[in-house]
Amino acid sequence: MHQFKELQIWKKSRLFCSKIYNVTATFPNEEKFGITNQLRRASVSIPSNIAEGSSRNSNKDFARFLEIAIGSAYEVETQLLISSDLGFIDEENTTELISFLYEITKMTSRFRATLL
Repeated sequence: MHQFKELQIWKKSRLFCSKIYNVTATFPNEEKFGITNQLRRASVSIPSNIAEGSSRNSNKDFARFLEIAIGSAYEVETQLLISSDLGFIDEENTTELISFLYEITKMTSRFRATLL
């Protein structure tokens, strides 16, 4: 079993989640149950799946949860691009968040490869 709180991918994805909450706080009120909720849920799913997977007894199971976390990261990327298209987030913030997300995704993929 892995101690998820010691994993850099968990630490970074947790920080990323906070960034998403901060940026979505500026979204229009009518999006509270729309893209704001979707982005927050998908971003929370990344560190949550890393943590849940770390509790599994086999590396194969952990790897599956890391794959789910990566899927959530792609979901977040899509939602950030849509938010940008709608003018809810500026290009600079979009680029910064997606760049940070790529870093998390790459690290997670590399870590996942060591488990298989």
